[in-house]
Amino acid sequence: MFFRLELQRRGIRSAEEFLPHYRRAAERLGLRHVDPAPKTFEGWFYDGRRPQRVFRPVIVEMLGHTIDALWTDVPATGVLPQAPAPVPVAGPSPPAASPARPGMDMSEMRRSGAMAVRRARKYVLQTDRERVGDSTLPVLHDHVARLITDYPRVPLSTIWDDLLDAQDQVIFNLETGRHRPSQLGDLNFLAGILAFLVAKGFNDMEDREQARTMSLLATSFARDAEHPGLLALVHGLQSLIEYWADRPGDALFYAEKGAALSADLRGTVGLWLLGLQARAAAILGDEETVRIANRTAFERRESSVPDDLDELGGLLTYSLEKQVYYAVESEAHLGHGDAVLLGEAEEAVRGFSDPDNPNWAFGDLAGAQCNQALVLLHGGDVDGAAQVIRPVLDLEPVYRNNGIIVSAQRVRQALAASRARTAVVARDLGEEIAVFPPRRSSFPSPPRR
Repeated sequence: MFFRLELQRRGIRSAEEFLPHYRRAAERLGLRHVDPAPKTFEGWFYDGRRPQRVFRPVIVEMLGHTIDALWTDVPATGVLPQAPAPVPVAGPSPPAASPARPGMDMSEMRRSGAMAVRRARKYVLQTDRERVGDSTLPVLHDHVARLITDYPRVPLSTIWDDLLDAQDQVIFNLETGRHRPSQLGDLNFLAGILAFLVAKGFNDMEDREQARTMSLLATSFARDAEHPGLLALVHGLQSLIEYWADRPGDALFYAEKGAALSADLRGTVGLWLLGLQARAAAILGDEETVRIANRTAFERRESSVPDDLDELGGLLTYSLEKQVYYAVESEAHLGHGDAVLLGEAEEAVRGFSDPDNPNWAFGDLAGAQCNQALVLLHGGDVDGAAQVIRPVLDLEPVYRNNGIIVSAQRVRQALAASRARTAVVARDLGEEIAVFPPRRSSFPSPPRR
C-alpha cells in the first residue's frame, strides 16, 4: 500500500512518529484535529483500512497525495511505483528513510516488531477461516499463553485490545463450526481462559456487572471443554469478584463451591480456592474457617502436582508467594498484629520484591504491602504502616486497579479505628489514601523497578 510506503520513506513506522507530523498538518489547515488512536493508525498502516472522513484532509495535507492514491496497493512484483511528487509544505523536511534507522531505540524496535507480529498472526488466522487449519490453534495457544503471562505484570490498558481480539478470534472459530471435532475441546478451553481473563479485567476496572456476566460465559466454556480444573478456577474468580465488591458471604459461597469441585485435583487451583475461603471467612469474622482453610492449603501444597493450568502460569497458578500473601491477609482481616504475623507479612512482601521472578505481579506486591501496613496498624505502629504503604501510594494511576484501591482503603479504615488516629502521621496518611483512586491514563509508563 502506497500510504505505508510513503510513511516508511519519511522514516515513520509508529503512531508516536506519525502524530507530530499529523498535528502540524492539521494546524496548517486551521482544523481542530482529533488524534487517531494508536490502534487506528495500526489499522491504516498494517491492515490497509481507509481512514474515516474526519482524518482524511489532514492526511492529504501531511503527505501531499489524495486518499485514493495513498490507498493504492504496491504491486506484488516488489518494483515500487514512482510516487507522485509530494505537495510542498511548510515546516521541516521529513527525515530520510532507511530500512534500519541508526537512531531507533529498543522500545521503538519492540513496538514496531509487536505490530508486525500482530499483523502476521492476523494473516495466519484469516487464511484458515474456511476451516481451523494446522497453524490456527498453535497461534491461538501462543497468543493466549502470552496474555496469561502478561496480565499480572503489566497495566491492563496495554493488553486489553489484544485480549478482546483473541477472544473474538476464538469465539469466531467456535461460532462458524469450521473445525474438526478433535479441535472443539481445545477451542472451548481457550475460550474459557480468555473469558476468565476478560472477566478479571472488568473486575479490575470496577465494572462488576460485566465481570459477573463474563464469568458466567467462562463457566459455560469450561463445562463444554469438560475441564473441572478450569471450572473450579472460574468459581474462584467469581469468589474474587464478590470479595472485592465487599460481599464476603457470596465470596465464601463461590469459594466453597469451587473447593468442593477441586478437592480431588492435584494442581494449585484447589489451594487457591482454600485461600479464597479463608479471606472471605475472615471478613465475616469466622476465625475457625480461616484456620482450617489455611492449614489445609499448606498441607495440600506438599502433595500438589502442577497441571495444565499451572504450566500456563500467570493468573492460572497459585504460587507459594501468593499463598503466603493470602494467608497473611486473612489473619490481618481478623485484626491480628503479633510479631509472628508481622514476620509472615514481611515474607509475603519479599516474595514479590523481584520483578524477574516469574510469579511476580504488581497487584500482589501492592496487596502484600497493604497487608503489612494493616498488621503494623493492629500492632500500634502507625509510622511503620505509613512507611510500608508508601510504594503503593506512589504507584502511577494506570497500575491502580480495583483490588489495589480497595486494599488501600482498608488500611484507611484501620487507621480510623486506630487509637493513634489523631496523630499527625495517621491524619496525613488517611487523607492521602482518601484521594488515592486514580484517573487512569491510556498510555502508561513502564513500571518502576
